[in-house]
Amino acid sequence: MHEEQLYRAALNGETETVGKLLAAGADPNRPSEGEEAGLPLCAAAAWDRVEVAEALLAAGAEANGREAGGWSALLWAAANGHAATASVLIEAGAEVDAANEDGDTPLTLAARRGALGVVQTLLEAGADHEKFDGDGDSPLDIAADWVGVHLESALLDQIAQEGWEYVVGRQYAKDGTELVTVAGRSPDGSQTEQVQAQRGHAAVATLLEDAAGVYTPVEQLVARAVSHRDVDEDAETWWIVADSLGRRADDETYEALARLCVSEDAREREFGVDAIAQFGFADGAKPYLDRTLALLQKMVTTEGNPQVLRSVLAALGHQGDPRALPAVLDIIGRPGHNRTMTDAIALADVLPPGHEEGLSLLVEMSRDEEAEIRDWATAGLAGLSEDTPRIREALADRLGDADLRTVAEAARGLAARGDERAERGIRRVLEESDDDYARDLVTQIGAE
Repeated sequence: MHEEQLYRAALNGETETVGKLLAAGADPNRPSEGEEAGLPLCAAAAWDRVEVAEALLAAGAEANGREAGGWSALLWAAANGHAATASVLIEAGAEVDAANEDGDTPLTLAARRGALGVVQTLLEAGADHEKFDGDGDSPLDIAADWVGVHLESALLDQIAQEGWEYVVGRQYAKDGTELVTVAGRSPDGSQTEQVQAQRGHAAVATLLEDAAGVYTPVEQLVARAVSHRDVDEDAETWWIVADSLGRRADDETYEALARLCVSEDAREREFGVDAIAQFGFADGAKPYLDRTLALLQKMVTTEGNPQVLRSVLAALGHQGDPRALPAVLDIIGRPGHNRTMTDAIALADVLPPGHEEGLSLLVEMSRDEEAEIRDWATAGLAGLSEDTPRIREALADRLGDADLRTVAEAARGLAARGDERAERGIRRVLEESDDDYARDLVTQIGAE
C-alpha cells in the first residue's frame, strides 16, 4: 500500500508526503501495481519533480532501476525534456547511454524531442553521440531530420483522429526553447490525448555536429540562427550557432562572418557581429584581434540600427583591448542612447588604469536606477586591476544597495583590496539574500 502511495506522491511532486512515506518504511525501489504501475523515481523523472527525485535517491532509490520496456528514470527525463532532473540522476550514477528495449538512448530521445537543455547535460556527462537508436539512427540523424519541420503539423499527424478537436499551445521550456503542445479531445469529450516537442532541433543539431566533427556550411548555420532569433526565449539557438562558428578559428569562416557584418540585412549584421566577437579565442590567444577591432571600429561610424550597434558595443568589450575604449565611449555617450548592462560590461572590459573619464562613467553606472546596471557596473569596478581610494569608496557605497547581488559584488571588490568593510557586505548577503549566486559569491570570499 505504501508503494502505491509513494508512486502517486512522486508523480504529483508531493515532497513532504514522499518524505513521510519513506520514513514510514516505503521501499523506493519497489514498483507500484495496478493502473499506475511503475517506479517512484521514474514517475518523478517523467514529471520533473526534482526535489522528489533527490529525496528518493537519498533514501536508496536505484538511479538505474528499470520499468516495463526497459525504461529508466533518465530515459523518462530525457524523453520529456527535463534537464534539471536528468542532472540529478546523472550525479547519482545514472548510466547516460543505457537504452530501453526499443534501443532508445537518453540522447536519441532528447534529440527527437528537441530538448536542448537535456542534450547539453548529456553531452557534458560524456554521452555517446554516435550510439544509434533501435531504428539505426544517430542522435544527429534524428535532430537533423527535424530541423525545418513544421512542428505543429508533425505533432498533429502523430495523434490525429477523425472527428476530434485539437488545440495547439506554445510556451517556453525551462531551457528557453519553445515548447509546442498539441492536445486532442474526442467528440463526446470522453477521451483526450496530447503530444509535445520543443523547437530546439536546430540548436541540438549544431551541438551534435560539433561533437561529431561534422562541418556544416556557414550559410546553413546562419539560417538556423536567424530563423530562431525571435522564437527562443533568450536567443538560445542564435548563441549556440554563434559559439560554434567562433570556435572554428579559420580564415574562411572569419571572412564569411566579416561579410555578414556588412550585409544589407540588419539581422545578418547582428549575427555576424555576435559570432565574430570572440572568434578564435582560445587559451588567452586572440589571433583575429586586430582585424576584428578594426572592423568593429568602422561599424561604430557606419551602423545605424540600434540593435546591431548594441551587438557592436558588446563585441568591443569582448576584445578586452584598451584601444576599443574610444569607440565604447562614443556609443555610450550618444544622445538618446538607452543604457543597459552591456554598457557597464563593455566599459569595464576595456578600461585601462588611470583613465578618469571612463572610471567616472563606470562609477556613475554603479548608481543607476536599474538594479541590473548597478550590479554589472559594480562587478566591473570590483574586477579592475587598480586599487584607489575612489574605487574603494564607490564599492563601499554599494554595501547598502537594495539589490543584494550588487552588495555581493561590492563585497568581492573590497575583499580583493583587503578592505575590512567587505565583511559588512558579506554578513548582509548571508543574512538577507536567498539568491544562490550572491550567497555563493560571498561564501567564496569568506573561504579565501
